[in-house]
Amino acid sequence: MNLRLPISIAAMAAAMLVTAPPSVAADPWAQGTVSTVGKIIWDAGDGRLGLCSGSVVDAPNGSVVATAAHCVSGAESPAAPGDVYFVPAYDHGRDRYREDGWRVASLHTPEKWDISRETNDILPHDYAFLTLEPKDGRTVQEAQGANALAFEPIRESGEVAVLGYPAADPYDGESLRYCAGETDVLAEGEAEAVNVGGLLLSDCDLTAGSSGGPWLQDLDHATGTGTVVAVMSVGSGDGQVVGRPFPADARSLFAAAGEG
Repeated sequence: MNLRLPISIAAMAAAMLVTAPPSVAADPWAQGTVSTVGKIIWDAGDGRLGLCSGSVVDAPNGSVVATAAHCVSGAESPAAPGDVYFVPAYDHGRDRYREDGWRVASLHTPEKWDISRETNDILPHDYAFLTLEPKDGRTVQEAQGANALAFEPIRESGEVAVLGYPAADPYDGESLRYCAGETDVLAEGEAEAVNVGGLLLSDCDLTAGSSGGPWLQDLDHATGTGTVVAVMSVGSGDGQVVGRPFPADARSLFAAAGEG
């Protein structure tokens, strides 16, 4: 296949652009929420909220969330957002996000996420980590648990569950949605260069707001934990989405986010 994903989708999370409803639908999560998966919310000014998704990953400080780099900065919003909160197991609580969430202390994007360059050049590096402040004397990992974090190469066999909080039509961002299917790592000849190495899932219409949501392998429904192998990056608008895995050189970025 020649996968041509519109780059503008990568900037949708904060702008909340509305598109025509796709022909396929992401399902509600049967259990309602997942303890380690949540919504990232910040004040975007002019009465608007910035919205993305993320997941807690196991780190020495117990306070790291994996998400997409375009949730932190992009050509249309170059400044990193301030006063950001991560709300794990979010469910219809937009007015309480500061009370229910963990405040973000620092944001970590890869050096190659250079928004002064063309989007095609940086999109393969569309991953980031957030370091959270403790809340009521507990880390988010102590309170909610954490997922393992995998670095490339990614195991291509087995099912992946893609979770997030889509907020553009036909969704409202208030409940957890998911898609599932076999893990497909895009190789040369299967996609344009910008998407080679990404993970592809078809028949999935997760929209803006789901950006940064985890692609989970080996998900244990009882504990709400699995292995994060990628984060939601871009979508085609007609039922194909791509997740960005974590390359080996993301280890140092992860270590910086998880210190102490």
